Amino acid sequence: MKSDFVIALTQLAAERNLPKEIVISAIEAALASAYRKDTIASGQNISVKLDPGSGDVTVQILKTVVDEVTDPETEILLGDAKQIQRGAALGDVISTSSIPHSAGRIAAQTAKQVVMQRLREAERDLVYQEFIERVGEVFPVTVQRVEPRHVVVDMARGEAVLPHSEQMSSERYRQGQKFKVLLRSVERTPRGTELIVSRSDKDLLRRLFEMEVPEIYNGAVDMVAIAREAGSRSKVAVRARQDGVDPVGSCVGLRGVRIQNIVNELQGEKIDILEWNKDIARFIANALNPAQVMRVELDPVTNTAIAVVPDRQLSLAIGKEGQNARLAAKLTGWSVDIMNSTDAEAAALERARIAAEIAALEAAEKARREAEETDPAEEQAVEEQALSDEDSLLVAADSSDDQEELVEETTEETETAEIVEEDTTPERSPEEVAAEEAAIMAELQREEEELQAQLEAEEREREAEQEAMSAEATSLRNLPEDIWTIPTVPGQAEPSGIRFAEDIDGLRGGVTARRTRRNASEQSTQTPAAAARGGRRRGRGRPGRRRR
Repeated sequence: MKSDFVIALTQLAAERNLPKEIVISAIEAALASAYRKDTIASGQNISVKLDPGSGDVTVQILKTVVDEVTDPETEILLGDAKQIQRGAALGDVISTSSIPHSAGRIAAQTAKQVVMQRLREAERDLVYQEFIERVGEVFPVTVQRVEPRHVVVDMARGEAVLPHSEQMSSERYRQGQKFKVLLRSVERTPRGTELIVSRSDKDLLRRLFEMEVPEIYNGAVDMVAIAREAGSRSKVAVRARQDGVDPVGSCVGLRGVRIQNIVNELQGEKIDILEWNKDIARFIANALNPAQVMRVELDPVTNTAIAVVPDRQLSLAIGKEGQNARLAAKLTGWSVDIMNSTDAEAAALERARIAAEIAALEAAEKARREAEETDPAEEQAVEEQALSDEDSLLVAADSSDDQEELVEETTEETETAEIVEEDTTPERSPEEVAAEEAAIMAELQREEEELQAQLEAEEREREAEQEAMSAEATSLRNLPEDIWTIPTVPGQAEPSGIRFAEDIDGLRGGVTARRTRRNASEQSTQTPAAAARGGRRRGRGRPGRRRR
């Protein structure tokens, strides 16, 4: 009995991968639940103790110490409790007696169900306690089944869920497929502990670099920033913490071996590794790699950067559907605008023009404010001058009354002259206005007649040119009629249809006849001596071939 119980206990703990203490505790709880449903201990508080060495089970009845008993099955007086246990006090729970270990069939089935339930709960708690401290680590998994909303994968201690939002867009999963995932979170649910894993998290890329690059793992190279679009492209900014270490070369490895292992694990995802720089402009230029950046203009107020690239590399800097620029913005934390050199120069000229206009407006406003500030002083000076003039006039008036009378008479004469001049200003009569309008109309009519005469002269010149051209054209009609007559062969009737070259005198007989006639005419014109020389030349010619 002892050996059988120990073997079964050890086997159960090994199958469930649980400690023996947890299995024993589950069995004790199951037996206690079974005895509570038994008729012998119905309604009583039962405690079960299991001896793992011998396999013996002890069932005890527990009661609470009180002053006045209301439920004899669960309560006991203080005096009775002290007889059982000397140090008992009010509120303590003591073991009063034990009952024989003889459970029925129903109690045994209940105990079995409780044991299985407690073991499942223990497994869930154990899984939660194990993985809650390992969030952010990488685990190798195997695909168990593919469902519409998620993929269930098998980990070392249980199942994990790969949601659709954590999957790579370029991957297609199948049963039995193996890959590495990042443990994203551990959650408690009514169904138990649920493990959420990810293939699209950028920390997965960081952990893979730590596994493949020893310089990153030991801290010689630091991964400053990561921007990732899972399944398509990623950018990683690195820097060296030790002198003499090439951060980019360390990540790439000899002939690209290190980076190639990471690319293969991520199903061909492209990875750009660049060097981090504390100069933001230089860092942004590196982030736009592989495009060559001419310059970077920063606006710290709006956290915006304008990168100027050559005209031919504008599309390369932007990337497919803006991916390169988008990843550069995520990596640097700046809003990056990309412009070609032509547009950048035009924008710079426009900004310079606007700045000049603003400066001119500010200068004008400043001058206006300065003028407003000086106006009160000028007004005060004018008032002082007026007061001094008034004092001088009063002094002059007191000294000479005659001069004042003379000034008044002169003023009256001046006003009278102005009134007379205004009265004598002539006004134009209607007849003068009509005469002026008639003169204007006559001038317009004269100009119209001159224009008409000029148009008629041009018309006559064009007619003269057309007559000269028609005269040249009619000169062909004055040729003699016999120019179109073709001489015919004597003694031949006039043909009624088309004439051929044989019908024309001098062309009959073809080329051979014409050559014979030409030779005959040449011989008739030669002298006898020339004819003799020609005969001798022909006689000295090449002898003919002999007949066989």
